[in-house]
Amino acid sequence: MQRHRNREFIRSLDAVEAAVPSDKAIQAILDNVTTHKHPKGRSRLARHRRWTFHVTPTSASWLDAAEGFFPALIRRRLRRGSFTSVVDLQAAIKRDITEHTRRAKPFVWTNSATDILAAVSRSPEPSVWVSAPEAAVGPI
Repeated sequence: MQRHRNREFIRSLDAVEAAVPSDKAIQAILDNVTTHKHPKGRSRLARHRRWTFHVTPTSASWLDAAEGFFPALIRRRLRRGSFTSVVDLQAAIKRDITEHTRRAKPFVWTNSATDILAAVSRSPEPSVWVSAPEAAVGPI
């Protein structure tokens, strides 16, 4: 099982940094896992000068719903599948998405938009971090 420690987080940042041309800015969305909050992670974020980090709030339950799609895709279509090529795998994923869309039901929010926005405004975490030479990582 893959571990989600500060070391793996920094390694993934370094891999993206190496893969993206140096003249390009990078936007990254960080979930509410604590690996990027560790002092080593925060220090590394501050050194990534061309990056803008968007942090999802801890109360981002909508993200949990979106993240649930991928394990379901694996269970329904991929786990016991046998694919002879990338094209074959992509076709299986597209079939699953088509079937999922056909079965989809509207999501009904249990909280009002006012309640959700009030919860976000109470969040102690910044929603966007900018990495800049003159400033450490922090809220804008």
